[in-house]
Amino acid sequence: MPIPRPAPGHARAWVLGTIGILLGCALAVWFGLASTVGKPAWTNLGYHVIDDRTVDVTYLVSRPIGRDVTCVIGAMDQGFGTVGLLEVAVPASETRSVKLTTRVRTTTRAVTGVVKSCSID
Repeated sequence: MPIPRPAPGHARAWVLGTIGILLGCALAVWFGLASTVGKPAWTNLGYHVIDDRTVDVTYLVSRPIGRDVTCVIGAMDQGFGTVGLLEVAVPASETRSVKLTTRVRTTTRAVTGVVKSCSID
């Protein structure tokens, strides 16, 4: 089936519209990459509640090579209230990703532990 041709006199509008859409897509991709490239990312791998005052949090941190990162690790109770919070310095290295386990002391029994945020120092 052949592609229909635009009505006479409307070809310019079709070309400008197509160029506008392509520029909009390129701009969206650029903004998306600009907001994430060079920033640390983390993945929560698990947690283990040791006792009423302690939880171990295991996570993977990816960051630019040679950059120090600080991560905030939190422990939460059943009502999702924070019962423990700890800042952890992740030193620079030649590897992009590093797997860590951090022990967080809590005020009451935690039911989960997660990485709340990471930032480049």
